[in-house]
Amino acid sequence: MIVQTNEVVYIPQGSINRIITHLQKKKYDLTKLDSVLLRFIGEPQSGWIYIGQKRLRRADFLYTLTTAKAAMVDVTLIPGETTYVFLNKLAEKLALDRVKLHNEFSRQSPLPEGTLLPETYKLPMGISEYAVIHLLLTRSQKQMRYLARKIFGRYDKRKWLRYLVVASIIQKEAASKEEMPLIASVIYNRLKKGMKLQMDGTLNYGRYSHLKITAKRLRNDTSRYNTYKYKGLPPYPVCNPGMDAIKAAIFPAKTSYLYFVKLRDGRHAFAYTYKQHRKNIKSVTKSIN
Repeated sequence: MIVQTNEVVYIPQGSINRIITHLQKKKYDLTKLDSVLLRFIGEPQSGWIYIGQKRLRRADFLYTLTTAKAAMVDVTLIPGETTYVFLNKLAEKLALDRVKLHNEFSRQSPLPEGTLLPETYKLPMGISEYAVIHLLLTRSQKQMRYLARKIFGRYDKRKWLRYLVVASIIQKEAASKEEMPLIASVIYNRLKKGMKLQMDGTLNYGRYSHLKITAKRLRNDTSRYNTYKYKGLPPYPVCNPGMDAIKAAIFPAKTSYLYFVKLRDGRHAFAYTYKQHRKNIKSVTKSIN
């Protein structure tokens, strides 16, 4: 008897009966007798396991359940990276179809950006485009909802989206974890006064993640991500922010800062007034020259 299988199969933890029932629900041609046979063969592995073939004799398939383990690959989503860039890297590392991967993300994700939590993921070779997106989103959304409930007592979708948008800008602009609450205060202070944010980081969205922002780009980009053209926040996050940036968006520093400029060492000089901001810019220009 031949068993049709995927190259990578997920085996839940639990009893052999539960495992056989799970595989039956996944359309594997197995019976209760296979539960008995599997007990004689050995203890099944759990998690994603690499079968390696798509057609196996029933006995060989059951034996493989007890011996095979998935080849795991570490894939790191860096805080501030866009989903577009990350999925391209993911496709290369896991030998997946890049177009299918992007399409699956668009279909499953509630937002076009900011729904993946930056960290190192251990992923099995052979996993499908659907399964890897489902796994990443489920894990990320679970952690974000947990944080929201821990801080606010509940998860509010609209409120959380706003924090994600602010956090994504903080992630693109801040030089360090320590600066994040200060950058957050500038964002909120400018929004409160009805000022345009005018922050380059908002234009590092999607495929433009690592491109230098030029005067030409500021003129020609007509998207809502161009905070030099439009007031308010962009409609969606510009990247995947880390937990530090999210917490800074929720708990900004209490300042009156309205401006900041990057120094030569990467840090920022903050200012309350435009006059002081101009002085900071001149100081940076002199140090460069």
